[in-house]
Amino acid sequence: MQLSPHFSLAELTASATATARGIDNRPNDAQINAMRLLCTKVLEPLRAHFGRPIRITSGFRSPALCLAVGSTTNSQHAKGEAADFEINGVDNLTVARWLRDHLPFDQLILENYVMGQPNSGWIHASYREGRLRKEALTYARRTYFKGLLA
Repeated sequence: MQLSPHFSLAELTASATATARGIDNRPNDAQINAMRLLCTKVLEPLRAHFGRPIRITSGFRSPALCLAVGSTTNSQHAKGEAADFEINGVDNLTVARWLRDHLPFDQLILENYVMGQPNSGWIHASYREGRLRKEALTYARRTYFKGLLA
């Protein structure tokens, strides 16, 4: 099932942890609709702007999968509202800044990025209809900081 022109349900629900541990990671209709919005409002515009495929490293996570990876069951991943990703060949900080400045989002986190290492870390972005906090954070050394790196 396609969620948008360039993103499939299989891509947004793939999880090596779920497979290895036999965890059911199938979303319900509301979660699928939330993933469609995330793809349409955030992921597709990013792909169009940078002209490169986006590699999803973590999309939807069932509540059981959230617990298995050390997250919480109220994570936006469990609602289908969030994805972690990278664009190969584009600095994660560049992608995060462009997303922050040009797209609607609820939360944007530049995670485990190291200055001078463009492929380090990843980007977490969420979209939730009716709640767009435009909260931009950086996560480094087990701490969240407001805003993106300078």
